[in-house]
Amino acid sequence: MTEPHVTVIGAGLAGSEAAWQAARLGVKVTLYEMRPHVTTAVHRTGLFAELVCSNSLRGAGLENAVGLLKEEMRRLGSLILREALQHAVPAGGALAVSREEFAAGVTAALTSHPNITVVREEVREIPPDGVVVIASGPLTSAPLAEAIRRFTGEESLAFYDAAAPIVNIETVNMDKVFRMSRYGKGEGDDYLNCPLTREEYEAFYEALVTAEKAMPHNPEDAQVCFFEGCLPVEEIARRGPDALRYGPMKPVGLIDPRTGRRPWAVVQLRQDNAAGTLYNMVGFQTSLKWSEQKRVFRMIPGLEEA
Repeated sequence: MTEPHVTVIGAGLAGSEAAWQAARLGVKVTLYEMRPHVTTAVHRTGLFAELVCSNSLRGAGLENAVGLLKEEMRRLGSLILREALQHAVPAGGALAVSREEFAAGVTAALTSHPNITVVREEVREIPPDGVVVIASGPLTSAPLAEAIRRFTGEESLAFYDAAAPIVNIETVNMDKVFRMSRYGKGEGDDYLNCPLTREEYEAFYEALVTAEKAMPHNPEDAQVCFFEGCLPVEEIARRGPDALRYGPMKPVGLIDPRTGRRPWAVVQLRQDNAAGTLYNMVGFQTSLKWSEQKRVFRMIPGLEEA
């Protein structure tokens, strides 16, 4: 009898988990990953399960669907959840990870598994035989995207989101920010909060909606659709003056200990690495030019020198 075999294309979160689950059930797996030999506009390493946007895997509480899903995955032996919990960083009620350590852990587990053969090369055509899992993601290389288009007959295969800025903690003015988790979740002080008055918020909003965006790497990406659940912060702002205050800059559940009041708006910073030297701006994924990011985001209290 032929030994069962699965081909997995792409070692992101989905592909890594698929390869792991098949291998632990005794199936031989060939896992293809084109990085680092063929890279993308946003990836920085050749590690599997590299997180290129947020380091958060969303809520960890069992009172919501995303938390329940993660607990079910953990009980089913998920590699992604195992490594995420192993390399978690403080994030209030969310599960966030030190991204490089997390990706390194996933990579080590897959490359050392006896049932998994890792092939570091670009897949340009869909294999015609056997079980094939295509998990190449929205940054699929052009030849494979064309092969998928021919196979499915679909023209639109992907959406794009944007990258979130990361701040060196040494450049944050700690006299202007305060530590607190929303509603006191987690350890109660897992986030750094940059409070804005109404006047500061309105000035920031005007600067943000008029800032210049970066040109896409590929001309065909100019009209690409964004993922509605991870919109660039400037796109949220264009939906109205209060859109940010009810979105990533919402102040609910936070009291500024220096004033005893809830701020008009808040920008939260979440720890991004195990050493606690880097923090990311929560919900602030952006497509602005680098120079515009510096100009606009340095208007946020506490980030003037970030």
